[in-house]
Amino acid sequence: MRRIFPAHAYGEGPRARCFWPTTTAPPDYPNAEGRIACDVAVIGAGFTGLSAALHLAEAGQDVRVLEAETPGWGASGRNGGFCCLGGSAASDAMLRHLHGEEARRAWRRTEIEAVRVAQDLIARHDIAADTHSEGETLLAHTPQAAASFPERAARIAEDYGVTPTLIPGEALAQAGMRGPFHAALTTPVGLALNPMKYTAGLARAATRAGARIHAQSPVTAIRQDGAFRLTTPEAQITARRLIVATNGYSSDDLPGWMRARYLPTQSNVIVTRPLTEAELAAQGWTTRQMCYDDRFFLHYFRLMPDNRMLFGMRGGLFSSARFDTRMHRTIRRHFEAMFPEWRHVETPYSWNGLLSLAPDLTPYAGPIPDMPGAFTGLSYHGNGVSMASYAGVILADLAMGQPPRHRYPEILRKPPRRWPLGRFRRVMMWPPYALAVMRGD
Repeated sequence: MRRIFPAHAYGEGPRARCFWPTTTAPPDYPNAEGRIACDVAVIGAGFTGLSAALHLAEAGQDVRVLEAETPGWGASGRNGGFCCLGGSAASDAMLRHLHGEEARRAWRRTEIEAVRVAQDLIARHDIAADTHSEGETLLAHTPQAAASFPERAARIAEDYGVTPTLIPGEALAQAGMRGPFHAALTTPVGLALNPMKYTAGLARAATRAGARIHAQSPVTAIRQDGAFRLTTPEAQITARRLIVATNGYSSDDLPGWMRARYLPTQSNVIVTRPLTEAELAAQGWTTRQMCYDDRFFLHYFRLMPDNRMLFGMRGGLFSSARFDTRMHRTIRRHFEAMFPEWRHVETPYSWNGLLSLAPDLTPYAGPIPDMPGAFTGLSYHGNGVSMASYAGVILADLAMGQPPRHRYPEILRKPPRRWPLGRFRRVMMWPPYALAVMRGD
């Protein structure tokens, strides 16, 4: 495999203290053995791959899912559990410049449809995913950010057809959001969830529908000679169609078209022990809303149903046990600055995982151009719970040769360009990271 982070990033170390695996025990899935033939082979058992497998199996396709570790081992089982609008990190101005206003509007409508697809999957398959939060709340960390909220609220109403709620700074404490914030803006779309329980629920639903999932079955080679021929340590798989759903954990040579079309970057999460009612009252944070700010090093956080606080932060250009320790100190410092009354509260869970960025900061779900019958979905820019679930449905339809049942906008159809510098492309992130550190953003 040709991956661009050190081997540590793809090993057990960054995941060793993840909270989510302690909350559910997913079924054991067998590894792939012998000679296997199927209609569609899916590489990767995260949100994208499992959603695709589920919808393919429901349509009567013979599906095999090949996972290098276990379902949800990667970003799908390590994220903050925000099922919300997103998938692109591009601004309205950038989307308009690259694609035009009509395409931008179509993309925004797709975002809200993706959330509804994920919510429908949860309801239709009775997935107990510890859901909470009535939409998502953006918190202003500066007066300037707060001043922009009325205009942002108007854009949200126009783009998504919903009415956001604006809470001024003086009313935040009453709303259970006391902290170093100047205003809050809630968009009533989406919910928070346990991503590992959601992933496990998708896997069980796919299995019930007839898909077969293989754990500990990394694909080490892909060959196409009419059919697709995949190699794992103990199996040879022949498939009529192929879906690659590896996102930030992709390899530049599986298949070769992937080379430099994605840029993995880290997101880091800590989770506290359960907080007491007295501790919640002392800090003045009692809301169950999923919240975030819009700094460069984005913070995202929420009080979970069991009174644990989840706090996440983007950042981390290196990967090793030493840098994991350093990043834990950094995220802990940010947590204590935001919630000073919880400085004494332990955070026994601390982990990181890889998301993926595209050069145009937009996701892709569609054909692999030089491999007829192969498809991929990737680069959800840290908002994959809904958009990856949605991409899986799109890919399932494409793999069956039928028009997508859901909106398939131009922005999602455009294949990503390649990042400059090839396997050294991580250095592209160093200048903006350094600038953000200097600005304290």
